[in-house]
Amino acid sequence: MIIRSDEVADVATPTGSMRLHVVRPALPGHFGGVVLFSEIYQVTDPIRRLAAFVAGLGHVVAVPEIYHEYETAGTALAYDPAGTERGNALKYTKPIAAFDDDARAALSFLEEHPACSGRLASMGVCLGGHLAFRAALDPRVRAAACFYATDLHSGTLGATKQDDSLARIGELSADTLFVWGRHDPHVPFAGRQLLRERLEEAGARYEWHEVEAAHAFLRDEGPRYDPALLLAAITWLQALFARTIALA
Repeated sequence: MIIRSDEVADVATPTGSMRLHVVRPALPGHFGGVVLFSEIYQVTDPIRRLAAFVAGLGHVVAVPEIYHEYETAGTALAYDPAGTERGNALKYTKPIAAFDDDARAALSFLEEHPACSGRLASMGVCLGGHLAFRAALDPRVRAAACFYATDLHSGTLGATKQDDSLARIGELSADTLFVWGRHDPHVPFAGRQLLRERLEEAGARYEWHEVEAAHAFLRDEGPRYDPALLLAAITWLQALFARTIALA
């Protein structure tokens, strides 16, 4: 499906204007809406390409600049030590409530977008995987795809390093997809097991995949990129969205 990726929108949040990068089918019609949350580096070229891929499956994709309070609109951090240090510092500077406010604003934007059907989902990688999970606590979200979500098992996201994500699993009504690298140093085996136990205890509807990879294997830059796993992950994602946000 041919897409267009020239749309940006600055939406209001309690902590200031947040830029959304919108990628959507170029054809007329109404499509499911997806909020795609980035890694700690914001909207980099690999994130743009991932958004384009998902839009090409037939979805309106909005990618928020997650650190809009701290960085000039349009800023993408580099995949280098300085960028990593800055991105990690900000994820423990920003209050968890501000992350949640941003998610609600992005969902509301999509809900009202003329190309969106009103059926909403979230997805994300790394930090974005955790944010996609938290976005799915909003009852408007029908599905969430969380790829190697950081801090979810440890409850350490946000300024206080004490988030309540695990405690709120029982609030999930969305179908969820979790994909992990078995050799990811950020999410060890015990952490993955803890999360899965909580999902089972809550009776959540979820799909779970662990693959032979480390962290960030979907990022199509750098030494950890695995194209075959990207293809597999997109297949799982497409099936999830087809049964939850695609129009009948």
